[in-house]
Amino acid sequence: MRLCLTDNVLRSFRVAKVFRENSDKINCFDFSPNGETVISSSDDDSIVLPKRTLYSKKYGVDLIRYTHAANTVVYSSNKIDDTIRYLSLHDNKYIRYFPGHTKRVVALSMSPVDDTFISGSLDKTIRLWDLRSPNCQGLMHLQGKPVCSFDPEGLIFAAGVNSEMVKLYDLRSFDKGPFATFKMQYDRTCEWTGLKFSNDGKLILISTNGGFIRLIDAFKGAVLHTFGGYNNSKAVTLEASFTPDSQFIMIGSEDGKIHVWNGESGMKVAVLDGKHTGPITCLQFNPKFMTFASACSNMAFWLPTIDD
Repeated sequence: MRLCLTDNVLRSFRVAKVFRENSDKINCFDFSPNGETVISSSDDDSIVLPKRTLYSKKYGVDLIRYTHAANTVVYSSNKIDDTIRYLSLHDNKYIRYFPGHTKRVVALSMSPVDDTFISGSLDKTIRLWDLRSPNCQGLMHLQGKPVCSFDPEGLIFAAGVNSEMVKLYDLRSFDKGPFATFKMQYDRTCEWTGLKFSNDGKLILISTNGGFIRLIDAFKGAVLHTFGGYNNSKAVTLEASFTPDSQFIMIGSEDGKIHVWNGESGMKVAVLDGKHTGPITCLQFNPKFMTFASACSNMAFWLPTIDD
């Protein structure tokens, strides 16, 4: 990222381009690791790439993730079964299936360093997989619905359980149980919908389907900030994200606006209006370039209008 992100640069972001390829909400999108392409999955069963669209009509498609191999993705199904599918985009053929979950998959995280990935399901398990084998490499039974994610080094992963606990596991010895457990104050009004590490590995961001998100210290588990003041009255799953420099936190809202906070001070630094027609369910900053994308059933790409 050549430009430095500041409060002023963030306030200057405007929608540069809007894609209207979908007839239903975009449930997930993912930038490629080099930041050059983006792929999305939608409730209309489509997988949209630059310049072409593929369909997964039979199984549906959600939680789409690029793998490290060029032109391949993994995604979860939202119809028929709960198998995870590994797809070659080049010829639109399945490379492998990963069966095992018995209820809907609600979390999918690709290791940043190798072919490992983890999945969390409403069947109250987290499964560890390797792209090269259809067999589950590890299984954790939990007390409730999990959300999970790898840390940026790919050495540990975090599991949010039952919307009240964060457990940290060492990938090499996860069968020994978590090496750290952080208990949070339980909030009956909402449930956790996502969990992400900052790129510097120091912070964990917990998304909820309520009107707030939480920023916690990844080493001590202390709540550093609780961010609110955005609209989410219908308990929609809204994706929250860090900027790549780990300095800012962003989330969309049901009224099509994007709220941005400074992670250190906890202050809200910007509210951006993307003129989205529905709730902004997906929001991610590009890992390499000074742009981010937000999505309802349309996808908007944003650029800064000042340099500093």
